[in-house]
Amino acid sequence: MSLYVLLLFISFQKIFFNSEPLRLSESVSTNMSNTLGHNILQQSLLHPPLLEPQRKLNSSGIPANTLFQAVCGNQSAAHSRKSPLSRKFFGKNLSVQKSRLASGTRCPVTVVPRAVLAMDPASELAGKFNLEGNIELQEKVILTGFTLLTEQVGVSTPAPGAATQVDIQVSYSSDSLLLHWGLIKDRKEKWVLPSHRPDGTKLYKNKALRTPFVKSGSNSFLKIEINDPGIQAIEFLIFDEAHNKWFKKDGQNFHVEIHKGEKLSPDVSVPEDLVEYEAARTELLEEVARGASIQDLRARLMKKNDSSVVREPPISETKKIPEDLVQIQAFIRWEKAGKPNYSQDQQLREFEEARKELQFELEKGASLDEIRKKIAKGEIQTKVAKQLHHKKYFTPEKIQRKKRDFTQLITKYVAESVEEPDSDQPKALTVVENFVKTKEEQDGGRVLNKKIYKLADKELLVLVTKTEGKTKVHLATDFKEPVTLHWALSKQSAGEWLVPPPAALPPGSVSLSKAIETQLTNSSSANPPYEVQSIEIEIEDENYKGMPFVLVSGGNWIKNKGSDFYIEFSVGPKPVRKDYGDGKGTAKSLLDKIAEMESEAQKSFMHRFNIAADLTDQAKNAGELGLAGILVWMSEISKAQDRLTDLLQNIYTSHPQYREVLRMIMSTVGRGGEGDVGQRIRDEILVIQRHNECKGGMMEEWHQKLHNNTSPDDVVICQALIDYIESDFDMGVYWKSLNDNGITKERLLSYDRAIHSEPSFRRDQRDGLLHDLRNYMRTLKAVHSGADLESAITNCMGYKSEGQGFMVGVHINPISGLPSGFPDLLQFVLEHVEDKNVEALLEAVHSGADLESAISNCMGYKSEGQGFMVGVHINPISGLPSGFPDLLQFVLEHVEDKNVEALLEGLLEARQELRPLLFKSKDRLKDLLFLDIALDSTVRTAIERGYEELNNAPPEKIMHFIALVLENLALSWDNNEDLIYCLKGWNHALSMSKSRDDHWALYAKSVLDRTRLALANKAEWYLQVLQPSAEYLGSRLGVDQWAVNIFTEEIIRAGSAASLSTLLNRLDPVLRKTANLGSWQVISPVEVVGYVDVVDELLAVQNKSYGQPTILVAKSVRGEEEIPDGAVAVLTPDMPDVLSHVSVRARNGKICFATCFDPSILSDLQAKKGKLLSLKPTSADVIYSELKEGELADASSTNLKDGSSPSLTLVRKKFNGRYAISSEEFTSDMVGAKSRNISYLKGKVPSWVGIPTSVALPFGVFEKVLSDNSNQTWKNGRVGSGSGRVNRVGGQTGRVKRAVAEKLKILKKKLGEGEFSALREIRKTVLQLAAPPQLVQELKTKMQASGMPWPGDEGEQRWRQAWMAIKKVWASKWNERAYFSTRKVKLDHDYLCMAVLVQEIINADYAYVVHTTNPSSGDSSEIYAEVVKGLGETLVGAYPGRALSFISKKNDLNSPLVLGYPSKPIGLFIRRSIIFRSDSNGEDLEGYAGAGLYDSVPMDEEDKVVLDYSSDPLIIDGNFRHSILSGIARAGSAIEELYGSPQDIEGVIRDGKVYVVQTRPQIVPMDEEDKVVLDYSSDPLIIDGNFRHSILSGIARAGSAIEELYGSPQDIEGVIRDGKVYVVQTRPQMFYLAIIKDIDCHPSDRNLIIH
Repeated sequence: MSLYVLLLFISFQKIFFNSEPLRLSESVSTNMSNTLGHNILQQSLLHPPLLEPQRKLNSSGIPANTLFQAVCGNQSAAHSRKSPLSRKFFGKNLSVQKSRLASGTRCPVTVVPRAVLAMDPASELAGKFNLEGNIELQEKVILTGFTLLTEQVGVSTPAPGAATQVDIQVSYSSDSLLLHWGLIKDRKEKWVLPSHRPDGTKLYKNKALRTPFVKSGSNSFLKIEINDPGIQAIEFLIFDEAHNKWFKKDGQNFHVEIHKGEKLSPDVSVPEDLVEYEAARTELLEEVARGASIQDLRARLMKKNDSSVVREPPISETKKIPEDLVQIQAFIRWEKAGKPNYSQDQQLREFEEARKELQFELEKGASLDEIRKKIAKGEIQTKVAKQLHHKKYFTPEKIQRKKRDFTQLITKYVAESVEEPDSDQPKALTVVENFVKTKEEQDGGRVLNKKIYKLADKELLVLVTKTEGKTKVHLATDFKEPVTLHWALSKQSAGEWLVPPPAALPPGSVSLSKAIETQLTNSSSANPPYEVQSIEIEIEDENYKGMPFVLVSGGNWIKNKGSDFYIEFSVGPKPVRKDYGDGKGTAKSLLDKIAEMESEAQKSFMHRFNIAADLTDQAKNAGELGLAGILVWMSEISKAQDRLTDLLQNIYTSHPQYREVLRMIMSTVGRGGEGDVGQRIRDEILVIQRHNECKGGMMEEWHQKLHNNTSPDDVVICQALIDYIESDFDMGVYWKSLNDNGITKERLLSYDRAIHSEPSFRRDQRDGLLHDLRNYMRTLKAVHSGADLESAITNCMGYKSEGQGFMVGVHINPISGLPSGFPDLLQFVLEHVEDKNVEALLEAVHSGADLESAISNCMGYKSEGQGFMVGVHINPISGLPSGFPDLLQFVLEHVEDKNVEALLEGLLEARQELRPLLFKSKDRLKDLLFLDIALDSTVRTAIERGYEELNNAPPEKIMHFIALVLENLALSWDNNEDLIYCLKGWNHALSMSKSRDDHWALYAKSVLDRTRLALANKAEWYLQVLQPSAEYLGSRLGVDQWAVNIFTEEIIRAGSAASLSTLLNRLDPVLRKTANLGSWQVISPVEVVGYVDVVDELLAVQNKSYGQPTILVAKSVRGEEEIPDGAVAVLTPDMPDVLSHVSVRARNGKICFATCFDPSILSDLQAKKGKLLSLKPTSADVIYSELKEGELADASSTNLKDGSSPSLTLVRKKFNGRYAISSEEFTSDMVGAKSRNISYLKGKVPSWVGIPTSVALPFGVFEKVLSDNSNQTWKNGRVGSGSGRVNRVGGQTGRVKRAVAEKLKILKKKLGEGEFSALREIRKTVLQLAAPPQLVQELKTKMQASGMPWPGDEGEQRWRQAWMAIKKVWASKWNERAYFSTRKVKLDHDYLCMAVLVQEIINADYAYVVHTTNPSSGDSSEIYAEVVKGLGETLVGAYPGRALSFISKKNDLNSPLVLGYPSKPIGLFIRRSIIFRSDSNGEDLEGYAGAGLYDSVPMDEEDKVVLDYSSDPLIIDGNFRHSILSGIARAGSAIEELYGSPQDIEGVIRDGKVYVVQTRPQIVPMDEEDKVVLDYSSDPLIIDGNFRHSILSGIARAGSAIEELYGSPQDIEGVIRDGKVYVVQTRPQMFYLAIIKDIDCHPSDRNLIIH
C-alpha cells in the first residue's frame, strides 16, 4: 500500500471513528510512522481551517508553518526522505538539493498535532474560578517547553531556559473578551510588562497589557509564555469589550503564583572541565543539590570515561558539520537577509559562512543535537541578522508608511466608446435567415427555440416551433456539399440519445443503433431569396425535451466545437423589452452576439469562457461600452480560464484608459474561477434569495446588512440559520446558536442596517436553503479568514499556476491506478464534510482542511518547497520590491485583527509597493493584478469590520480612516485626480486639527462635501456605462427585472466607495456640530405653507405649474434652474451657492429655499409627501410642522402667492445705425444696464479697483444682420448676393436649403403654436448667420481704438471663433429657461432685444460675487461674498460644489469672517481672450429676476482644471486670504456707496488686484409691510413749510443730478430717511405724445404744465 493511501486511511479513521489516532508503531515500522507523522504535519500547514489564524505558534514560539518545524519533523525519517534544502538560491526561493540527512538523529516535535495527547502526569490545575453565574474560568501554568491543552493541565518543573506557559480558559459566550494583565516581580505591586507578548496584545496607558482571547465554541482561550525566570506571579482582570463589563475575583485582581520548584543554589558552581556540554551542567548541579561533592562527581565521571560505554568522541574526531545543518543555517541567513538574488559566488560564500557559524558552536562544546535545537529556536546568532535588524520598516504591531507624493498616483485616461452607427437601413438577411423568416411565417406557431450556429463561413439554423400540439424542428444550412443529419431525441438531458418513434422519422431516414440518419434535401425560393439544404422533423410526444445531433458531410463529422449539437424544445429567451429594445448607450451588436451564444455558453464553464475570449477583441474595439458589456455578462456566472484572463491582461497593458473596467471584469472572473470573494458575499446572498424565493423579512434585512458591511458576525448568523433549518425550524435553536457565539438581539439591532426580524421559511425551501447556505458559509469563511488574499499572495510569491478547482496553483502529480469515479467520490466527501446531519462526521471534524489536504496529496500535489510552501512547485514572480514578502506576511498575520488600523496601513503600503509593477508588461501581470484586487477587497472587508472600532472614536481617527479608504480607491480608479486632491484635503484637515486651528472642522466639512461629490460622480459614471448594458442584455437573456434594476447599485455597493460613504455619514454631524453649522443652510428665509412633493431634479419640473402651493423636496438642484409656478419652497440636500441664479430667483420671488445636511430630517420630509406643512425658517434652521387641511386658508403667517404674475412691458429697440460702439457711447437706447453700469464705474471707483475695457454691439444689430441680404436670399444654392459668392469674412461657407431669415420665421411660428422643440432649431439656425462686412469693420475699429486686441489679427479662424461666440449670445434669447421665464411674467418675447457687451477676459486667479446686503439675513450692515478659483462661471453656472463664503461688517471691512471653505472640484481657466456678454433689455426689470437667463460666451473654450485646495494660498495662507477677502469687501462697499443702494457685483482677482466686471442693483427681499392709517395733520411734510421745502428741493436736485449723469430723461425711484435722499432705482423715462388742448408750452419743453 502506498504511503499516500495509508495517510488517507488515517484521515478517514479520524473522521468516522472519532477515536484516538492509531498508534502506527503497532502496525507499521517506526520509519514509516515518522514519515506519516511528517506528512500529517505538511497537511496541517498546507490547508489550515479557514477560520483559524494562518500562522500559529508552537510551544517554543516558532511559527508552526515555517521551515524550522518542517525540518525538525523530518529528521527522524531522514533515510526515507530527501532534504528540502539546497545549495542554490533562485529569486525568492531556495531550490531542493538531493542529499540525505544523517540517520539516527532525532529532533523533538515542536508543533501542535491534530490529535489530543495524554497530559503530563506531573501537571496540576493552577486555578479554577466562577466569574458570574455559569461563567467559568480555568487557568493552568505549564512550565515545560511543550504541553498540549486539555481541560486540566498542571504545573511541572521546566528545563533550564524553558519558558513558563500560562493557559487561561473562560466559559463565556462573548467573542470580545480581553485579558487586562501584568506580571509580578520581586514582590513589587507595580506590574511588569514583558516584551514577549501574545499576538494582538496592545499597550494600555503604559500600565498594563490587553490581549484578546481566541474564541472556540462557547469557550475562550489564551496562552501566555513568560521567559523571565524572575517572574513570581501573573495578575489580571477580564474585560468584555462589547458590553463594557469587567470580571474580577472578589472585587480584586486575579493573582496566580508561578511556582518554579526547588531552585538550585546560586552559590554552587561546577568546574568547567567536568562540563562536556551545556545540558550536562544541569545534571551536575542537580547531583550537587542532592548532596554529592565535586570530588565524587569527578571520580564517577572519570570511571565512566574509562569504561567507554557512552562516550562522545573528542571534537577533533568529529569536526565535520553535517551538510543538512549547513544548508538549514544558510537558508536562515538568506531569509534574514531579505531573500536576495545571490550570484553563484555569493551562494558559496553564504554556505561557508553558515558552516563557520555552526563550527564555532561545535567548538564551544555543543553537540549536534544541541545545535539542531538551537537552529530550531533561532539561537544561532548570525551577522546578517544583526546587520538587517534595523532595516525593517515595520514592527510586528504597525507599518511605518513611506512618505509619498500622492500626486504621483494621478491617472488621467480618457476612455473612449465607439458609437455604433444608427442606420435606418435594416441589415441584409443571410440565405439561412431568409429561410427561417419564411418558415416562421408559414407555420404561424409559437417559436420555442431558434439558434444559428457559425460553421466557418457557413451557417446552420435550427428552428423549433409549436403548432397544434406538435413540435416541429426545422434544420437548414447553406452548405453546398450534401449533408446528412445524425440525430436522436432526449427526455432528460443533452447527453441522452434515444431512438425517435417511427412516426417522427422523415422519409428516407435510416435507423442505426440509438440514432437515425436523414439526408437533407435542397430547398430554394426567389422571394425572399434563399437556396439551402433543409429538413423538417415533426414530433407529437411531448415527453421529449430536446434533440442531440451531429452532421456528416464528405465523410467528415461536423460538431459544435468538439461536442454534439443539442437543441432544447423549450421556450427560448424572452423577447427584447420595448424600453431597452434599441440598445441605446450600449455596444449593441456585441450584446446581441452574447445573447445569441448564451445557450451555448451555458453548457460548461469552458464553453462560456472560450466564447468570452472570442469576443474580447470585439469588446476592445467597441471601447468602454464593449468592455462594460463583458463585465455585465460575466457578473452572471464567473469561473476563470487562463485564455480569457491572458487576453484581459494584454488589453490592460495596451489600453490603459480601460483599466478600471478591466479590473472589475477580472475581479468578477477571479484567478481561481471564484471571483473576488468579497464581491461574492454580496452577489451570492442575492442568488440565495432568488433561488429560494426568500426576498423579504429577515433575509432581506441580512442582505442589506451584508451590502452595508460584512463582518465575522455573518459567519455566526449563517450558522444559526443552518442550525435553525436543520432543527425543523426551531426558533429556540436559532437564538441559542446566535447567543452561544456572542450575538444577542441587541447586537442585531445595533448594526447600521439592523436585523429586526426572525427567519421564516417554508418547509419546501429546506433542502435548497441548506445547500445554498452551506456553500455561502465557505465564502464567508474565506473572506473573514483572509484565505482569498492568502491565495493571491502565495500565487505571486511562488505558486506555479496549474491544476483546477481547489488544486489551482499546484504542480499536478496524481497517483495512477485509482478506481474509476474515485475523484468524484472524494469531491463529494469534501462538499459534505461539514454536514451536521451526519453525526460521526460532525463529531470527528468541523473543517475539511485536513481531509482536503490528504485528498490533494493523492490527487496531485508534488512535494516540493519548504515551510508553508510544502507541496507546491515554487515559481515566484521576479522583480518584486525589496521587503515585499515581509510586508505581505504582516498583512496575513493581521488579516483577522479586530482593530484594523494596522492592517489597513499594511494593505495600502502593499498596494503602493505593487502599483509600479502593474504598469509594466509582464508575463504574469495578471497574477499581480489578482493580488492587487485581493488586497483591494480586503481593505473593504477590514473597514467594515472596523466600524465598531469607530463608534466612539474621535473625529481625527474617522478622518484618518477616510483618508485610508480614499487612498485605496485612488489606487483602483481611473481618472482619479479629484480623489487624490480630496485625499490631500483630508491630510491637510488632519494637520489643521492637530495644530488646533480654529477652522479645522469648517475646512474638513468642505473636503467631506467634495468627497461626496466625487462619489456621486463615480456612481453617475457607473450608471451611464453599465446600466444600459445591464438592461438590454438582461432583457435579451430573460433576467429577473428586479435583478436588472439593482445591477449598478450592487456594483457600487460592492466596492470601497460604499464604505467611504458610510464613514462620511458618520463624520458629517460631528463636523457640523464642531463648526456650529447646524442641520440647515437657509438661502432664502421665507415663511410658507404648502403641500410636500418629492422630485429627483428641480430641472425636471422647472416648467411645470403646480395648482396648489407646493413645497418641493428636490434631491438635485444644480443652480441655474427656474423655480416652477406654484412652488413656495425648495428644500434640497444639494449645495447650490447662495449667490447662484436659482438662489437669487428664490429670494426675488419670496420663495423659501434651504439646504438640509441631515439625512434623517430629509428622509422625514420626503415621507411627508402629500402632507400640508408649515415652514418657519430662521437664519440657520428650518422649523416645520404638519397642518390640517383646513388650516391652509387660516395660516396668517404664510407668504403664498396669489398665482397671478406681474404683467411687464418691454419696448422694442431699434437699430440706431451703428454696428459697434465704445463705452463712452453707452446709453439706455443702445445697451442694457449691464453695459451702462460698467461704463459708469470707470473713473469713479478707487484706483486700486480695476475696470475692464469694453465695447458693445448695441440693440438692433441682430435684427439688422438678419435682414441683411446675405441672410435673406439665396441664389445658385448659396446664401448671399446674386453672384453666389461666399462671404468668407463672415465664415459662411457651404450650401443651405433655405435662407436663415426665412427659416427663423417658420420656426418662430411653430414656437408660437406651442411646439417648444422649435427652440433648439432656432438656436441652431441663428448660428448660420453670415456677418455683414460693415459689422466686421466697425467692430474691429472700435476694439482697436479702445486698446483691445482684434481677433482677426491672429488669423481668419480666430475671427470665426469670435463671430460664433457673438451668435451664441444672440441665440441664447431662445434657450428654454429664458423663454419660459418670460412667458411666466407675460413678457412679449419678440420685444426682447439683445445687445452684446465685449470685454477682454482677465485671466483670473479667483472670481467673486458680492451682495452688499446679506441676502440670507437681510442685514444691510454686512456684506456677503463668495469666491471661486478661476473664472466666475463655476460660481454663477451649474457647477457642483460650494464656493468659499464670507461676511464682512461694513464698519470693520478689514475683518472678514469665513463661513465656509470651497468644495467645487472644477475650476475654469482661459488664455488671453475676449468674452461676449449678453446684455438684454429684459434683465433688470422691476419685479422680474432676468439676470443670468442669457449666455455669456468666451471666444476660446475654457480649460477645466481639477482643483487642489491643499496647495492654494487662499486656503492655507491666512495672511493672503485676509488680504484678498478684505479687498473684495472694500470694493463692494465703495460701489454700494457710489450707487447709494445695495449692489450685486461680479469681479475677479488677478495677481492680488481686484477687478469689477459688472454690477447691478441687488434685489433685497423686504419684510411684510405694516399698513398704517395716516394722520397728515401731524406730518411735518404738510404742516412745516421749511421742512417741506427742504425735502422737495432735495428730491429735485437728486433727479437733476441723475439726469445729467445719464444725459437723458430718467424715471427715478427713491426714499427719504431722516431728511436724507436715497435713490433705489432709475430707468430711462418714456414719453407718450398726444394732442393736448390746454397747455402753456411747446411739447418740446421739458416743463409740461397741464391745466
